[in-house]
Amino acid sequence: MTVSPQTQLACAEAPASSRFVIPAETRTAIFLTALTLVGLLIGAAGEYLLHNSVIQWAGYVLAFVAGGIPAGREALHSLFAERKLDVDLLMVVAALGAASIGQAADGAILLFLFSLSNTLQDWAMGRTKNAIQALMDLNPAGATVRREGLEKWCELGEIQIGDLLVIKPGERVAADARVVQGTTSVDESPITGESRPIDKAPGAELASGTVNLNGSVEAEVIRPAGESTLARLIGLMEEAQTQKSKTESLTERYESPYAMIVLVCVPLVYALLHYGFKLPVDTAWYRAMTFMVVASPCAVVISTPAVMLSAMAAAARGGVLFKSSAALDALAGVKTIAFDKTGTLTQAKMTLTRTVAADQHAALALAAGLEAHSEHPIAEAIVNSAREQGVQPVTVSGAQAIPGHGIEARLGSGELAWAGNLRLMQRENAALTPEQDAALRQLNSEGSSSVIIGVGQQVVGIMGVADALRPGIREALARIKESGVAHPVMLTGDKHEVAETVARELGLSEFRAELLPEDKLRIIGELPGPVAMVGDGVNDAPALARSDLGIAVASGTDVAIESADVVLMQNDIGKLGGAVKLAKDARRTVLSNLAFAFGVILIVAPLAVAGKVPLPLGVIAHEGGTVFVVFMGLRLLRHKL
Repeated sequence: MTVSPQTQLACAEAPASSRFVIPAETRTAIFLTALTLVGLLIGAAGEYLLHNSVIQWAGYVLAFVAGGIPAGREALHSLFAERKLDVDLLMVVAALGAASIGQAADGAILLFLFSLSNTLQDWAMGRTKNAIQALMDLNPAGATVRREGLEKWCELGEIQIGDLLVIKPGERVAADARVVQGTTSVDESPITGESRPIDKAPGAELASGTVNLNGSVEAEVIRPAGESTLARLIGLMEEAQTQKSKTESLTERYESPYAMIVLVCVPLVYALLHYGFKLPVDTAWYRAMTFMVVASPCAVVISTPAVMLSAMAAAARGGVLFKSSAALDALAGVKTIAFDKTGTLTQAKMTLTRTVAADQHAALALAAGLEAHSEHPIAEAIVNSAREQGVQPVTVSGAQAIPGHGIEARLGSGELAWAGNLRLMQRENAALTPEQDAALRQLNSEGSSSVIIGVGQQVVGIMGVADALRPGIREALARIKESGVAHPVMLTGDKHEVAETVARELGLSEFRAELLPEDKLRIIGELPGPVAMVGDGVNDAPALARSDLGIAVASGTDVAIESADVVLMQNDIGKLGGAVKLAKDARRTVLSNLAFAFGVILIVAPLAVAGKVPLPLGVIAHEGGTVFVVFMGLRLLRHKL
């Protein structure tokens, strides 16, 4: 069965909607968190308003069961599968300890706050699980293959080395191949980042995952689909995703020791008071449980989410979406930001940048009249420019596209008009004047695609078409440097001349050009870190995942967005400078919150052991610390990017 290109492209685009689907596990966590809150409210109402013990304990039991299931499951998994103690276990024990001395409300509050923070983090992290699948969806379902003179549809796994792929306009290349017949232009931006369509003639190689723009070609498969460029890219993506951030590693390193210390101290406190100071069992147990409540890390645990969630909300309001609090913290320490060029610093849209002609208006009108009959991206740029400038295209007839050369047509006077490259000019026996030749050389040195316009054997104009910079991008990069990022660098798959021109226009002193995805991945590891990567294409996905922080623009591919830790929802690079300042403010607030939370524990816990702090006062100190750190976090909501 033959699958049309439209069907293939539709299949490739389908996973985009999955970005907004909440996974089943996350929905369950949300439900249990809400149920914990309901139980807490019912229990508090029964205890303080209705004075009904049945309602009171029914509510608290509901809160303990709903809030304790996720934490208890994670605690048991860590204890038996990974053989380590963590904060999940400590929170469950602390809540049960509070209930054992008649303070079930405090235990329910601990479980709710802990469950809420974990649920929000799980939801954010779950958004990145479809990155590799989205990358794989760029592969077409198969391809039309010619074997022994017969054409048939083959799935990817059936394609063999030596097969002839028949690739029509609009189709994706199913496997790495070499053109043997026909000429065309190919969009290689998904793989290499090259912004300009690349002309392909017999002998040129085609990479899997690229798109044939115009002209049917036949290409001989040189590598099976399983070893193609796109397959290697998927492998790089999987490898890069195994790398953990420094923030994540540091958190995992200290979580278990903290839980171990507190859990060990509780029986020690009881033993010391009962056997050392000869206190009665009830009194010693009361003080030990008071110590447990005071030492439970509620303020410690909530201090970071309170700050991060507030900062993330402020950032989202400004158009910057952080997928996790770890991403926000990582941005605060970034020293180098590597920018992909095409689609990130530029608009990924071909634009007419220069016209060299004695009569620019007439040259543009003629070019627009000719290019209106072509579907090439360069032709589209010229037609759009004429429309924007209000130039009426010249009417032509008998337009004929010449693959790999350009287009020609007849004017009303019968003369032959044409627009294309040097090969077409030579075919028409036309020649450049010295001024036109100099202009053409300059356009080529700048990396612009050039279009020569002529009538008969006379060249009437030369046009330069290039990928235009994003509006205000130079000022945006200046803001980023002002925020404290020391090393902005541009990475691109474009030719060195193109990269040099763009870097000069942007005021960037450092750039790397002609890079493949594996080159970007290598360079990310060589740059002074921590390193953030800003990109938008499939070719950026491994580097986005490998860097300390991946940042994608919302107009980019699904793969880049799923792979990134941060998404610029308004495609405004200028917001990144404000986000860096916000991240640094959030990190300072987290450090001060943690210092305060641990300070309360270090001061109040010894007093509780000494009997100087009764349980109600311990709860006030504990919950008061929680309220304080939350308040400190909420102030970040006022931050403007």
